[in-house]
Amino acid sequence: MVRSFVIIYLIASSLICIAKKHTTILVEAESFKNKGGWVVDQQFMDEMGSPYLMAHGLGVTVKDASTIVKFPKAGRYYLFVRTKNWAARWSDKDAPGKFQVKIDEKLIDRVFGTKQKEWSWINGGAVDISKKETSVALHDLTGFNGRCDALIFTTDPNFEPVNDLVSLSVFRQKMPGISNKPKSAGKYDFVVVGGGMGGICSAISAARLGVKVALIQNRPVLGGNNSSEVRVHLGARIRQEPWPNLGNLVNEIGPERGGNAQPKDYYEDNKKLKAVLAEKNISLFLNCHANKVIVENGKIKSVIAQHIETGERLEFKASLFADCTGDGTIGALAGAGFMTGRESKRVFGESTAPENADSLTMGASVQWFSQKQDRPALFPDIKWGIELDDEKSHAITRGDWDWETGMGIDMTKDFERVRDYGMLVVFSNWSYVKNHSKVKDKFTNEQLQWVAFVAGKRESRRLVGDYVLVEQDLTERRIYPDGTAPTTWTIDLHYPHPENSKMFPDAPFRSIAKHITIYPYPIPFRCLYSKNVDNLMMAGRNISVSHVALGTVRLMRTIGMMGEVLGMAASICKEEKILPRGVYENHFSKMEKLMAEGVGNPELQNTQKYNLGGTLHKNND
Repeated sequence: MVRSFVIIYLIASSLICIAKKHTTILVEAESFKNKGGWVVDQQFMDEMGSPYLMAHGLGVTVKDASTIVKFPKAGRYYLFVRTKNWAARWSDKDAPGKFQVKIDEKLIDRVFGTKQKEWSWINGGAVDISKKETSVALHDLTGFNGRCDALIFTTDPNFEPVNDLVSLSVFRQKMPGISNKPKSAGKYDFVVVGGGMGGICSAISAARLGVKVALIQNRPVLGGNNSSEVRVHLGARIRQEPWPNLGNLVNEIGPERGGNAQPKDYYEDNKKLKAVLAEKNISLFLNCHANKVIVENGKIKSVIAQHIETGERLEFKASLFADCTGDGTIGALAGAGFMTGRESKRVFGESTAPENADSLTMGASVQWFSQKQDRPALFPDIKWGIELDDEKSHAITRGDWDWETGMGIDMTKDFERVRDYGMLVVFSNWSYVKNHSKVKDKFTNEQLQWVAFVAGKRESRRLVGDYVLVEQDLTERRIYPDGTAPTTWTIDLHYPHPENSKMFPDAPFRSIAKHITIYPYPIPFRCLYSKNVDNLMMAGRNISVSHVALGTVRLMRTIGMMGEVLGMAASICKEEKILPRGVYENHFSKMEKLMAEGVGNPELQNTQKYNLGGTLHKNND
């Protein structure tokens, strides 16, 4: 049912001193009953306050999203819509995401998505509501990512909606219908937040070893960057010494085919889902975004997650938690130490590190591809994109990992800007190639088939563990006694493409990769748990590594093996009634036994033929 909330309040008239009742109704767009062709986007709810609906049509208008709003009475209301012109940061020529609102199938005159570059309430004027149950719809006008957070209907002609996040959050909480007190989601041994390869493998590994697990994922599908929403293949190698049975689980649930930016079925979302649902010890919570943590005495007591469509809040209690969010979200909320950007040479003595620390991070990729049709395929000649010519554009039919934006921008506080610029350059480039380039005739029958709206991140926060893995550990192959999942990819660091940076100095959108070869290297277990939050472990690009060392551990097969290790550690913590540090200090022989045995089924392995990893040393030269 749609989340529409009614609040009746009193406004004293300064002229006649008689209180007049007004009704205000908040309608959350993400909870529309019929989404039509609009998609729910929750990636930025910590930035701008809420999930929202977006018309991701690749230049073709999408079907209306609609719902029924219950009004306490008919009459005249004043409409406000929270939206933005997402391209206004880069262009003042037209707007990509225009849409209108329908009331009982009748379009109101106002066009939304044309003005402010930031999220704002736009006045839609007076609307007459004739029925207590009225159809409200969002009508896309462009197919270019119009977006709507929420609508307000009020009988107060002087109403001014609040927009700053703190006040808006208070306003939303005051609306009846959703209790601010979370419901209990149950008590678990192990709560895993994040449903990418690290989180999936953590949950399955622990469940197979007798641990009761809750797996929380804030998207409708599992897989993270390896899902059909992002479409990055599983990189790096598995089943390496000293633990050749680590990775069996990764391979068991991974897709048969590889490659970036491929058709949806390549990524086998259902295979991952079925693997999780097959485990009786796992309770799966899709579409739930963890955004609050309760901490007592240096340990996490519970995590609270919000359903991204209904707004319902659930509380998950456990003795042990895993942050597999990639962003280190749970760790940051719990007060865990973390690092961002690039450390200077002075910090860890790394030869690849810069002389001075800075905020440069690897970026995020909005991948895309086209497909040839048997007839001409049109694409709008957009006016709101970046300016291109034959030198600046790219006459290609697929955008891979190197379509990368946002280097140096905070990936946790300004990620919508990063993602939006990624989409902007894709649409701008395709429009130019199709309509203006010297080779446009070669693209006549090419149709833009897929553009990611969930961007693939590489780097944000890195949580600090009892040990920080650094470049010298990898290049000099310093092996520690608590070695676990082997990392095999090169130290692969991304930088803005020099030529693209010259053409677009303020906002490059192509990248290069610089590689340093390594031997397979077992990641110390001390990098997989927090130094100061005693019951928090992590698997993913948010583990305890320097910026340079992140270049190798961030590949998804390696991350999946980290997850296998976390599940094993969770089983030891449960059996011995200890915390993760206790596994390292007193029970690592049990961990070694479990890593030697593995948790994956070697009879359920796929037959992938594509490149499994980066360049490795073949000998001791």
